[in-house]
Amino acid sequence: MRAGGIPGPAQLLRLLHINRVLVRHGLDDIILATHLFRPIAFLRHLLPWNWIPREELHLTRGERIRLTLEDLGPIFVKFGQMLSTRRDLLPDDIALELTKLQDRVPPFAGDQARAIIEKAYRQPLEAIFTKFDLQPLASASVAQVHVARLLNGREVIVKVLRPGIEKIIRRDIELLYIIARLAQRYWREGRRLRPLEVVTEYEKTIFDELDLVREAANASQLRHNFKDSPILYVPEVFWPETRRNVLVMERIHGIPVGNIAELQRRGVDMKKLSERGVVVFFTQVFRDSFFHADMHPGNIFVNAEDPDDPRYIAVDFGIIGTLSPTDQHYLAENFLAFFQRDYRRVAELHIESGWVPPETRVDEFESAIRTVSEPIFDRPLKDISFGGFLLTLFQTARRFNMEVQPQLVLLQKTLLNIEGLGRQLDPELDLWKTAKPFLEKWMRDRIGPRSVLNRIKYYIPRWTDQTPDLPNMIYGLLKQANAGDLAVRLRKQELDQLRQDVYRASRRNFHAAAGAALIVSAAIILGFDAQNGVELWHAPLLSWLLGGIGVGLLISAWPWDV
Repeated sequence: MRAGGIPGPAQLLRLLHINRVLVRHGLDDIILATHLFRPIAFLRHLLPWNWIPREELHLTRGERIRLTLEDLGPIFVKFGQMLSTRRDLLPDDIALELTKLQDRVPPFAGDQARAIIEKAYRQPLEAIFTKFDLQPLASASVAQVHVARLLNGREVIVKVLRPGIEKIIRRDIELLYIIARLAQRYWREGRRLRPLEVVTEYEKTIFDELDLVREAANASQLRHNFKDSPILYVPEVFWPETRRNVLVMERIHGIPVGNIAELQRRGVDMKKLSERGVVVFFTQVFRDSFFHADMHPGNIFVNAEDPDDPRYIAVDFGIIGTLSPTDQHYLAENFLAFFQRDYRRVAELHIESGWVPPETRVDEFESAIRTVSEPIFDRPLKDISFGGFLLTLFQTARRFNMEVQPQLVLLQKTLLNIEGLGRQLDPELDLWKTAKPFLEKWMRDRIGPRSVLNRIKYYIPRWTDQTPDLPNMIYGLLKQANAGDLAVRLRKQELDQLRQDVYRASRRNFHAAAGAALIVSAAIILGFDAQNGVELWHAPLLSWLLGGIGVGLLISAWPWDV
């Protein structure tokens, strides 16, 4: 059945089960309060189970929703976990309660894991591993992990997808779509909460987690980004043994970051550890634009071999976030403008980035941001939450028709995790003091001379490739216009301007290519001469001459008039 279609017999039974769970936890009030069921709401008093006092009715609505999702099974638990990150949509009390959801899933049999692995490898388990522990090390809603040893003696973990999990997920996703459509149509709050959009987002996230090759690629990229890093270690992926439903990685040994007592017993420098958590996050976001988006305590460990120099270890790379260069820039500027209380700049950045519609009035948006932000600054700077700031911005911008930005939602979720973790490790952590130098350096690097040279280096191949094609492109355009294929009318002065622009572009491209070639030639000559131990200031005259001309040509190629 397609999402939103008529449910089949199996799905009707599942819906009945869902209804029974809702009733058990006292959430039938929500159903009967909808527009669809309001005319028959009086029947609630005739139902026998409502005659018996239910113990859970004294619980808050958030607690009842959490318990309901836990009873409905792992897929609904993961859905609730995802919903907990959408504080732009949910009331704070419900969102906070949903953060307590945990994957408490019984493991499946080790023999089943063996069968899945052997089917994936098309050979006996013993042909791949000299040791395989049938008792799982950990079990979650989508997969479970076993300890093994490769033929070369390396100790590894083997992550295996649950049998039939894709079918189960598809069934429950279809039901979520049905529920979302009903909620959007008949529930007063349905349209505001945009349930279809939320389910679609969840569908993409959960199915991405079912591809373990994708997760392996994420891990490999993150490992490359932090190669030889003293603050974060990412386990090695063993590609020959990895399949879509089987992932083999290096086994790591560390202390769970949530085990504060053990970290303190080992004498770990908690202040340094908390600050490094912040640095890890901002490095991923602003240096690499590639960040681990599921950094809850269960996925983070600490290498405490040197207590004075602790190192994080990350696992589980199913959810990864990325940011475009534009998003990076505007996000950094937003943080800096916010802590300078420049609310107008914050409003302008939202419009410039396209996060809110271009017709949004800057003064009204600025006033709304000021109204919700000023109370924050009544607290010490170290107590101000970055994640809370983002949440405030999203909630405010939502009133101005801000479209949901999935990458920013993931960022907010990750930042809230990092913040909570950092302050758990060190309650005195000044997040702003730690992050501000990083953000300022990143902004300087973005607009400094090195950045300009890097951009020139990046675009030189494009300029060189496109230059020969420009005359033909212009000729083709003019030919089409002359034939009436293009509805274009260009005045003589516009054509003259176009010719001048083409000429200038061609000249710039030539200068850039020639300048780069001369600089490379100068470097080669210097390299040959350096074999004899010649220092830079004693470089051959020819190197200085070619290098100087090359730099001059690159400067002349820069579009200063743009």
